Amino acid sequence: MADDLSDFLPYLLNITAEDVGREFARHYKDRYGMLRPEWRVLFHLGRRGDMTAKEICHQAALHKTKVSRAVAALERKRYLSRRTMDTDQRFEILSLTKSGRAVFADLSKVATNYERSLETVLGPQDMAQLKRLLSTLRRMTAKRARP
Repeated sequence: MADDLSDFLPYLLNITAEDVGREFARHYKDRYGMLRPEWRVLFHLGRRGDMTAKEICHQAALHKTKVSRAVAALERKRYLSRRTMDTDQRFEILSLTKSGRAVFADLSKVATNYERSLETVLGPQDMAQLKRLLSTLRRMTAKRARP
C-alpha cells in the first residue's frame, strides 16, 4: 500500500459503495420517503417472503436497532405488517402488505434499470467480473468475521 490511500482497496470499496448507494437512494427516498435501512428490510422481505427481524439482521447485515427502526417506519407507512409466531410468542413474523409488495415491485424495476445503467458504463463482461470478484471477497471476509 502506498502513502496515498485512494488506491487502498477497503477505502476504494467504501467510497464507491457510498457513492453508488447514495445515487440509487434518491429513487426510494424521492418516491417513498424511505431511508436505506427501510429499503434493505423491504428488499429482503420482497425477495425472501415472511421473515423475523432477527433473520433480516443476519441476511441484510444490519444491526438490530436499525432493523427495528426500519420495521416501525415501514409499518407506519403501511408497507409491512407483523404477527406473533404461533410457536414462540417472543418473535414476530414480518410480511409485506399489498402496498408494500407494490412498492417492492416498483423499486425492483427501478433497481434493474439502475443496474443496467451501471452495466452500460462498465460493459457486460466487466460487470459480470466485478460481481464475481465482489462475491468472492464477501465470502472470504464473511468467513474471517465469524467467531
